[in-house]
Amino acid sequence: MNTPFEKVVLVTRKTRLADLVVRFNTKKQAKFYVERNNQDFNAFEAEDDTYRRAVDALRSQLDVGLPVQQVDRSLVPTFLFTGKEVVVAVGQDGLVANVAKYVGSQPLVGVNPDPARFDGVLLPFLPRDARGAVLRTLEGRANVRQVQLAEARLQDGQRLLAFNDLFIGARTHVSARYQVRYGGREESQSSSGVLVSTGAGSSGWLSSVFALARGLTRCTGGTPGKPWTLGWEDARLAFVVREPFVSRHSGADIVGGFVTAQEELVLESRMPQGGVIFSDGMEEDFLTFGAGATARIRPAEQRARLVVH
Repeated sequence: MNTPFEKVVLVTRKTRLADLVVRFNTKKQAKFYVERNNQDFNAFEAEDDTYRRAVDALRSQLDVGLPVQQVDRSLVPTFLFTGKEVVVAVGQDGLVANVAKYVGSQPLVGVNPDPARFDGVLLPFLPRDARGAVLRTLEGRANVRQVQLAEARLQDGQRLLAFNDLFIGARTHVSARYQVRYGGREESQSSSGVLVSTGAGSSGWLSSVFALARGLTRCTGGTPGKPWTLGWEDARLAFVVREPFVSRHSGADIVGGFVTAQEELVLESRMPQGGVIFSDGMEEDFLTFGAGATARIRPAEQRARLVVH
């Protein structure tokens, strides 16, 4: 087969049971912990068994004449992708979202190991379908969606990408304090943080903000507005300020908008400690956003390439 790819990288994740065994050293101790918290250990075992069977079936399906390297999700941020891999992620939707930030322009095949448990919005293939999807990718015949990512960049050059959303604020539930610049305006703010969403993420966390706004508007006799919805390929990002507090030192005139390559969102931290920028809700994917740090938010030049039906 004439293909520019040299291997298949299979990205897996630990199940809840596997995480507990690592934490408590043995399965017996994990069972004691689960049952002491009045949970059904059989459900943990069934989930783990289903996932293991799916991974075994998938490895068989991926026998397409190229080496297959299995990598745990925890190692992806430090894994060296050369650009000559087809990446297959098997797990929940969030696994695909987090892997997509690290694989560059390589095509990414999402596989749903357990349709009864996972929605699979980003997992269009079952294990039995993976071979065909990978072969079409190797032959250059796959259907691929170019999904827009978000980017936060600090003044020292540190960068963080997001598939669904970025959160800029305080690590704990204290108020985030910062200076915001957008659309030719500038304002000091104190809020629960700023949420920046891609098109892929606009049906998630961002939609909850609009659900709250619509509900409150109805309660106070107003006319609810429509939520912002973006396509996965939309080159814009949407941002909202969560619970802005109006005081002598903070305002709430800049509460949302669209971020483009021409119209950045700029935030300058005024938090002496605890300021962070999270990516896709993963606490290990973050930048420190302490006092004096300036973050420029814009659509990333890099896009995720998801293989679809």
